[in-house]
Amino acid sequence: MPDDGVASRVRPPVPAGRHSGSPSRADPAEARRRDGGDRTQPRRYRRTLSPLTLRILAVNVLALAILVGGLLYLGRYQDRLIESELEALRTEARIFAGAIGEAAVTRGGDETNELSHDLARQMVRRLVETTDTRTRLFDPSGTLVADSRVLIGPGGVVQIEELPPPVQGGPITRFAIDLYDDIVNALPSRDKFPVFREGPVQVADKYADVVRALAGDVSASVWTTHDHGMMLTVAVPVQRFKQVLGAVMLSRGGAQIDAAIRSVRLDILKVFAVALAVTVLLSFYLAGTIARPIRKLAVAADHVRRGHGRHHEIPDFSRRGDEIGDLSGALRDMTAALWMRMDAIESFAADVAHEIKNPLTSLRSAVETVARVRDPDQQRRLMSIIEDDIQRMDRLISDISNASRLDAELSRAEAEPVDIGRMLRMLADIHQTTAAERSAPRVLLELPPAGDLTVPGLEGRLVQVFQNVIANAVSFSPPGGTVTVRAAVVRASPEGERVEVTVEDDGPGIPDGKLEAIFDRFYTERPAGEKFGTHSGLGLSISKQIVDAHGGEIFARNRRDGLDEVRGAVFTVRLPRA
Repeated sequence: MPDDGVASRVRPPVPAGRHSGSPSRADPAEARRRDGGDRTQPRRYRRTLSPLTLRILAVNVLALAILVGGLLYLGRYQDRLIESELEALRTEARIFAGAIGEAAVTRGGDETNELSHDLARQMVRRLVETTDTRTRLFDPSGTLVADSRVLIGPGGVVQIEELPPPVQGGPITRFAIDLYDDIVNALPSRDKFPVFREGPVQVADKYADVVRALAGDVSASVWTTHDHGMMLTVAVPVQRFKQVLGAVMLSRGGAQIDAAIRSVRLDILKVFAVALAVTVLLSFYLAGTIARPIRKLAVAADHVRRGHGRHHEIPDFSRRGDEIGDLSGALRDMTAALWMRMDAIESFAADVAHEIKNPLTSLRSAVETVARVRDPDQQRRLMSIIEDDIQRMDRLISDISNASRLDAELSRAEAEPVDIGRMLRMLADIHQTTAAERSAPRVLLELPPAGDLTVPGLEGRLVQVFQNVIANAVSFSPPGGTVTVRAAVVRASPEGERVEVTVEDDGPGIPDGKLEAIFDRFYTERPAGEKFGTHSGLGLSISKQIVDAHGGEIFARNRRDGLDEVRGAVFTVRLPRA
């Protein structure tokens, strides 16, 4: 039944192998050239290691390296070890000084206490037998009295040089420790300690700690040796009844401190190695779950762009439930929408070509005939046919142009609140004012007494929808009939509230099986007696396109009485409420 289109003339069959809407076949080489060359996978998708994987790996490893670097510094731990070692040296130095002050002191001729050098040397030799500490004893004048590294025997003076402890383990362990020592020694962590210099002549003035000890104070210092090692020194005064008789200086290398710090750092490095391996594996796994699907999506999208036909599909990762799954779904929907758009364009082009052929065929036949006809009456009839065909083509081309721009306009324009009640009142008033005959069907408007009928949309396009539907109902209603327009707010689950507009007429209704076909492009089913070519058959199709773009729906049904006889058609438009 209704549609604002016109019953077109019989369509001539399309010749086999020809389709006005289908692109012609091109040379394969030319097609590849237009598509950008070879269809093989682009080089940017053939990388062994993607940049995204490298970035993820770099970020994770850098964070772990910063954490481990902070742990390897161990500054406070080293300070505690040094303080502990210095305290042990102070205690040992006090014991040595106390023992020497009690047992190696003699009384001089003037009844004063004096330090016996021989006894002091023997005591120093005995006291250091159980320790690895170098002990030196100075008298009040600053002269060296005893040195645990120097032994005097029948063969003369023998100087003892302490050797570093042997390295435990195999060549790999020794290499690792040497490498560690080279790296640690290259770091400026010990620049805060002064350099320990030992002159060829051992006198108290060369050692600041001894000078302070001869003044009666206990002094301790940390030094850096020439081989980047550490040296700890403590000097304690030797006293007898508060009289300073000398000074004991104990010195010890920092090998034990370095070994303790090295052990802790090696343990940290072992944990770091395990953590690094786990981090690298997890980084590759994380990058694989991100980069690999993205690469597959990119390759598939490139194949869709470069390929011909629909045998390339976008992979479906929607089950992941994350952003990549959302991206996959969006790309699949976009690809499906593009194919639908291409199908619609192809179908539209084919329909347009077919619809234009009809008036062109008629026009060509009339023009060829009018040149051979000499009868003026026949010439006038042929000229009338030519004029009607030209008007039909002009109307058809205008409607086609409007339909082709509609989709782009709907996608660009911004929706605004539109009052459907005010719009329907305006359309009803216009119809009543412009009705050419008194017997023309009247439009009866029924609006709710209260209620907001505002919807978001494009007012101009929604006016076009209701103009088409009302005009379609008027054209099928008999003279003196009534077209009833009702509007109400309905609740449709799960969409929520919607504004529903129904347009009822008193016409013959819609043929069985055509309730959906009337919304197809160029479908025509017009009332008997209407002049041919008045409508293009695009009105209801455009209306459906506009309603769909607004997120609504439009459908039709027949209005029946109690005897199941058709009493007219009912068009329903539902739009989301603002």
